[in-house]
Amino acid sequence: MTLRLLIFPLLLLSTTLVGQNSDLGNWLIYFGNYRANEKWNWHHEVQYRNYNAIGDLEQLLLRTGLGYNLSENNNNILAGYGYILSENYLSNQTEKVVLEEHRLFQQFITHQRSHHIQLQHRYRLEQRWIGEDFKWRFRYFLSLQLPLLHLQERDRFLYLSLYNEIFLQPGQQPFDRNRLYGGLGYQWSDSVKMELGYMNQFLFQDHRDQINWIVFLVL
Repeated sequence: MTLRLLIFPLLLLSTTLVGQNSDLGNWLIYFGNYRANEKWNWHHEVQYRNYNAIGDLEQLLLRTGLGYNLSENNNNILAGYGYILSENYLSNQTEKVVLEEHRLFQQFITHQRSHHIQLQHRYRLEQRWIGEDFKWRFRYFLSLQLPLLHLQERDRFLYLSLYNEIFLQPGQQPFDRNRLYGGLGYQWSDSVKMELGYMNQFLFQDHRDQINWIVFLVL
């Protein structure tokens, strides 16, 4: 039985946000994966996103799901539920609109390894109830981890981390957003690694830049 924790604080630097006084924000994100046995796992996460350093809430996301391993360490299917509370600024105003979203999602994750390069593919389908509206969305996530330099013991090394995630939805405007990330990480041990990187999020009519500080704990 393994408890996997991911603490994912993100310092977000945005050049195009409207409605707030500060361009500096942060995301605090926790991911966990509890492995009940070789086949079944319980996923859970909390994301707390702010427009500024802290205190100006942009979004609170709670998500959980039950997963099943189709093969050891390679393929996993998972279905779950998410609750999202968003506080969006009105255009050119200081007032906010508060929205609640209930979300069901189904996903498939597969891992690949080529020499020292690790690849992960995630395919996710979401059903979203936002107020009285219902929406579908598809997400594809591709990540790459490449070791750069081993330090001291063999399980300690620097690595390059890259990922891209695209969000698509049915309708006249299928593109929802795209997230592109690059960072440098350090693997302290089998249970601890950290990353510092940059992410640009492309929206339909906007984009946001942010600095990502990531800490992975496996206990």
